[in-house]
Amino acid sequence: MHHAIEQLTDSIRDRSRGQRQSYIDHCRQTREQNPPKRRLSCGNLAHGYAACGEDEKQRIAGMNAPNIGIISAYNDMLSAHQPLAEYPAYIKKCALDLGGTAQVASGVPAMCDGVTQGQPGMELSLFSREVVALATAVGLSHNMFDAVVCLGICDKIVPGMLIGALQFGHLPVAFIGSGPMATGIANSEKAAVRQQHAQGKASDAELLAVESASYHSPGTCTFYGTANSNQVLMEMLGVQLPGSSFVHPDDPLRPALTRRAVAELLDAAQGEPDSRPLYKVITEESIVNALVGLLATGGSTNHALHMIAIARAAGVMLTLGDLDAISSTVPLLARVYPNGSADINQFQAAGGMAYLVRELRLGGFLHENVTNILGAGLAEHECAPEPETADTVKWSRVVSASADSSILTSFDQPFATEGGLRRLSGNLGECVIKISAVAEGNRVVKAPCRIFHSQDSLREAFEAGELNCDVVAVVRFQGPAANGMPELHKMTPYLGSLQDQGHSVALLTDGRMSGASGKVPAAIHLTPEAVHGGPIALLRDGDVIEMDANTGLLSVHVDETEWSHREAVSAPETGSSLGRGLFDLFRLSAGGAATGASVFN
Repeated sequence: MHHAIEQLTDSIRDRSRGQRQSYIDHCRQTREQNPPKRRLSCGNLAHGYAACGEDEKQRIAGMNAPNIGIISAYNDMLSAHQPLAEYPAYIKKCALDLGGTAQVASGVPAMCDGVTQGQPGMELSLFSREVVALATAVGLSHNMFDAVVCLGICDKIVPGMLIGALQFGHLPVAFIGSGPMATGIANSEKAAVRQQHAQGKASDAELLAVESASYHSPGTCTFYGTANSNQVLMEMLGVQLPGSSFVHPDDPLRPALTRRAVAELLDAAQGEPDSRPLYKVITEESIVNALVGLLATGGSTNHALHMIAIARAAGVMLTLGDLDAISSTVPLLARVYPNGSADINQFQAAGGMAYLVRELRLGGFLHENVTNILGAGLAEHECAPEPETADTVKWSRVVSASADSSILTSFDQPFATEGGLRRLSGNLGECVIKISAVAEGNRVVKAPCRIFHSQDSLREAFEAGELNCDVVAVVRFQGPAANGMPELHKMTPYLGSLQDQGHSVALLTDGRMSGASGKVPAAIHLTPEAVHGGPIALLRDGDVIEMDANTGLLSVHVDETEWSHREAVSAPETGSSLGRGLFDLFRLSAGGAATGASVFN
């Protein structure tokens, strides 16, 4: 075991001891005081299975056959979730075939950040995670279920489901995805046309054609953003079958994987010695393993929020400093867009999760004392799933070599010696920056700042030619308490264009950039945020900001006397259209980005 990883895990365990034990005690007490179905009255049970077939009613009433609760994020607008339409019926069939039952416990909302990008609806995006968590808990609160399967893939949905499911940590829980869409137009070509469009060199029709060629069919978007990072995390946490994340929706292996997940849940729900409740799967060690996998692949910066929130839901007190420490220790083993030209299908073809886990184990970066929904450790994670019969799957073929070393490499010949996520701190607060796609020459920026309170105002300044200089673009009042912490991708083409012109450019914001953080250095998730009087609210146009991703420094160079006499700028008015007004309570209750921007912590 790598000494730094072991030492960090010990530190996390020590600081979490009280909260973690309270969480475990809560799970055990729930199991003892409210065992599934057994505390329900005859009337409760009758309501719970009224719509079931006679065979299902007898099994549920008999209390001996496990009943799986299905939490589904299906809708047919999200390409990644559209294939999930048929999953509940198939899961029910598998459960019946295997001696159990299954019911859809609840649906949860599934929001697409791609659709709301740059739109007012994006201000609901982060808090949709909390809504998903609440909806998951509502579905499971009926206490009809011995195990849980979560059908979800995309950005806030999987973290929300897991946070909700952790409230039912006394039950076995599995996640099932649907896989990525087939490869479309190259991500690099899409990015180039976006930048040309920002410069007025490509029409709306040309941009739409490129976007439609990129996002073109059922399945997850193929770049390595938050949705695909979710899949890596769920596998590494042990709640998703090894090697299942990036199997195409139409692959004949998909039904076999789903059937195996159902079989494992039914087995785990039978109790000791095979009991695998969620609280035994999500541990300090598995959380560190998940972060190692995320950082070794250059995953989404959204998980600097989500993993902290998930960990705290399990009583594990994770910090930004922990992510920084893991990132500085773990080598970068994958090059997938935006930190490379390959897409997730090419990652899978090069060896995928199996090769990644093998290399991380060889390097001593993963804890071995973990379990997964198979009731096993990490050995199966080194193997690609393969069909055994028409409806069964096995893990026996170890993926010991990369099929393309430009996409997936070995731990001793990494693309970089670190994972690429760093913590910045200084007199402006604390934030994170993703540098895996930032050229070394662009990782230190010292320039006058220009202040904006929206993405549109930055666009207007760009189009007016006001940003043709070295500049740190400061976009403030974008934190969770201000407007829900939207992603700010809309600015990327403009800032990228300035950088290509030879200017030294950076972004500083209390908002988010997500998995598409790219070649422009972006210091994001700044806390304290502007609406809480954070130092970012004291900045004025022309203040010189220094951002050094090499040393972790973020500071403003202003005379101390002047700085001490400045007053914070007031927050601009926020709208309430498209449902945003309903989320005022979330904004008032949200914690800071450093603690996961959650209303639950």
